[in-house]
Amino acid sequence: MRRALADSTFLRVYVLLALALLLTFGLALLGLAMVDQVRREHHRERLADAPMRLLVEKLAELPRDEREAWLEHRAERLDMTPTLYPVDSLMLNYFDRTRLESGRVLVSFRGEHGWRLQRLLPGGDWLLEVDLAGLSEQQLRGLTELFGEWLSEVRGAERQQRLERVSGPGIPVTLTDRAPEGLDARQLSRLAEGEVVIRLLPGRWSMTMYLELPDSDEETNWLAIGPVQAFEPMPGSLQLLLLMILLGVLAVIIYLIVRGVEARMARLEQAATRIAGGRLDTRVKVESGDFLGRLGMAFNGMATQVQSLLRAQQDMIRAVSHELRTPVARIRFAVQMVEDMTDDPAIRRQLEGIDGDIEELDGLIDEILTYARLGNESVNSMEMDTSLVDCRAMAERVIETLSPLHGHLRLELAGGDEVEISADPRYLQRALQNLVANACRHARSRVLIRLHSEPHLVRLDVEDDGPGVPVSERLEVFKPFARLDDSRTRSSGGYGLGLSIVQKVMTWHGGSVAVDDSPQLGGARFTLLLPRRPVTPA
Repeated sequence: MRRALADSTFLRVYVLLALALLLTFGLALLGLAMVDQVRREHHRERLADAPMRLLVEKLAELPRDEREAWLEHRAERLDMTPTLYPVDSLMLNYFDRTRLESGRVLVSFRGEHGWRLQRLLPGGDWLLEVDLAGLSEQQLRGLTELFGEWLSEVRGAERQQRLERVSGPGIPVTLTDRAPEGLDARQLSRLAEGEVVIRLLPGRWSMTMYLELPDSDEETNWLAIGPVQAFEPMPGSLQLLLLMILLGVLAVIIYLIVRGVEARMARLEQAATRIAGGRLDTRVKVESGDFLGRLGMAFNGMATQVQSLLRAQQDMIRAVSHELRTPVARIRFAVQMVEDMTDDPAIRRQLEGIDGDIEELDGLIDEILTYARLGNESVNSMEMDTSLVDCRAMAERVIETLSPLHGHLRLELAGGDEVEISADPRYLQRALQNLVANACRHARSRVLIRLHSEPHLVRLDVEDDGPGVPVSERLEVFKPFARLDDSRTRSSGGYGLGLSIVQKVMTWHGGSVAVDDSPQLGGARFTLLLPRRPVTPA
């Protein structure tokens, strides 16, 4: 039952872990979507970097009073709305201000109104803000022409210097002294006429803008802007692969953790089972200081306390029983002296009754001492004087001993083969004798002993034709001083310790005792189950 409860607990743990994995899967999917969104924002920022650098460099070269006019003149050509603002007039948060001061471009999505780009001018006093509805061919041509005009203002090495100031990682901007490759004759003719040529690369989802710039009378430079790469979201197959790898690693880690916890809990369960079976010296090995280690230390402390309390209780019972023997012996001696001093039949009858009570008290003390001795030692610490026991001969000795005390009953041993078992002969006979004596107290006319030999165990059944044991009381009868009735007479009362001693002896031998209904006699059937084990030399 405890094992089933533990399995059910771990099953619930695994279900919770499965739910945790599903939740982790959802969170990981959301995380990948957020990563993709961050990549998208970073891509837009890189695309806007070079054009915003160009506009800022151009504005920085103009006098302050000419900047507004220049922006108005270029707005329609660039298909965007540029505006200059004093930085102090804007409400910028700490993060936006830090990014702007580090020379980065702020890209803000405004829904159906398109995008807003912001960048500081050199000096940090003015902010250029550009509003655009989207990316269009007019913007690409206008920006390329603006690049060309700005570079055409200088010649030779100065062009390359200007180019390095505006070139960024998002959009490569290069100058070459050779005509671009991959253009047809018509596109080259348009370049020679001073037009902007846009070349699409469908296979790569990108485009490049070209413009011819005269350098001198003999030489010509070609401006190439691009390729401008379109944003490529993370493929769904790659996302799924990353998720599966993440969940696989997480599942393996959780499994290893749970297996370690389960193994330690199993050892704790095994220790609890051993203690419940009477092995009070069992302790749990404490391996760490975590919660399971603290649980193990608390368990060991509890086991030590229980063992100490039981030992103290049993020592007290044993001491009291020993102390009772002295007054009982004195009372018996006094009764014998009085009996020798009188011949009155009435007094002798009373003395015989007192002597019977003394015998009963002496037997009770012996039972208490036996129970205390069996209960005070663990299974491992007790030394069994085991030998090969002939169970049929032992049962015959028990019948021979008890038959004279119960003349109105028929005590029988069922026929069968010889049965031998490795056990302590003294205690095993005591257990069988207690069961037969218990059956004699409740039987009406017959008590039957059966012996069964099986491959891995030996079974001894003691049956009677008495009233039987109710199902609800079958666990209670093995408790010390338990009775099914209120009788205290010698014929049916007993001491209430006989069956408890039987259970202790069986536990000591690694066996068990049980009670059910007798299929043949109709009363109770007590069964001893003893495992077969090697014989220990005396």
